Amino acid sequence: MLRFLGRRLLFSAALVVLAASAALLLTRVAPGDLTAELGSVPNPRQAAVARARYALDRPPAEQWRQWLASAVRLDFGESFLYQRPVGPLVISAARNTAVLAITALAIATVVGIGFGIVSGSRGGVGPNAVRAASMAAVSLPTLLTSLGLLFIAGRTGWFPVGGMSSLDAAASGGYWLDVARHLPLPALALALPIAGALERLQSAALAEQLHQPFVLAAAARGLPPRDLILRHAWPVSIKAVAAIYGLAIGSLLSGSFAVELVTGWPGLGSVMYAALRARDIYLVTGCAAVGAALLSIGMLLGDLILAISDPRVREAQ
Repeated sequence: MLRFLGRRLLFSAALVVLAASAALLLTRVAPGDLTAELGSVPNPRQAAVARARYALDRPPAEQWRQWLASAVRLDFGESFLYQRPVGPLVISAARNTAVLAITALAIATVVGIGFGIVSGSRGGVGPNAVRAASMAAVSLPTLLTSLGLLFIAGRTGWFPVGGMSSLDAAASGGYWLDVARHLPLPALALALPIAGALERLQSAALAEQLHQPFVLAAAARGLPPRDLILRHAWPVSIKAVAAIYGLAIGSLLSGSFAVELVTGWPGLGSVMYAALRARDIYLVTGCAAVGAALLSIGMLLGDLILAISDPRVREAQ
């Protein structure tokens, strides 16, 4: 298991470095640079000072080496857009994204696996309705799901429309309670497609296991249907879900960018979008590095779940 974890950690570190390096180099070679924020006709002296300050007057390879040497010391440069160090900015945004992603993952896991057990173990109108809802959830883009939920919230007033908290929440002392009121809408928008995918996978895997000889033998011994499903078929079928759990977490992170922009959630997606518009090269790179780190953690979690549920996986590594 230690060798398994070691290889996964090395892969995660390489993924973070590659993602951040690609973000820096692609932002550097893209048309335009951060001096466009100085005005439509920037002062040549101001533009030269800004380019020198952010190493844009140096070759891309030299700038990358300088950034990498600083990043090893946890110095990710300074944001041109916010005039602040990149590290605290992206950590604060990543914290907000993590709150949203963890909540959405918990909802998707409970709802997807729970309904997958129901639809995979029986027929009838209810399970068929679950299958249809799952297909709709998987088929609809996250952007449309977010807009639909915003429309419902706006018409019904069930949830606040947009943002992470109200302006007066901190002053009134109920900040986290206010965050909890704002959280369900973006979390549902993010969770529904993943819950639909998990339901379809869990349903198919459970239906297959219910026809395996070891389950039929248990049924012949007189075990009740509940025990057949939860004690025999489901523990084996969960391996199929664990196999794609890391990918589900990855899609959760990528989908959160669209949800954050639509709902005004102040996470990595919002910061990354603002940084890309301003060509804020070090902020783009920092967001890419933290996003890749979160993705690596999710993939590592998925690999661990799969290795625990199926020892053959770690033995094959």
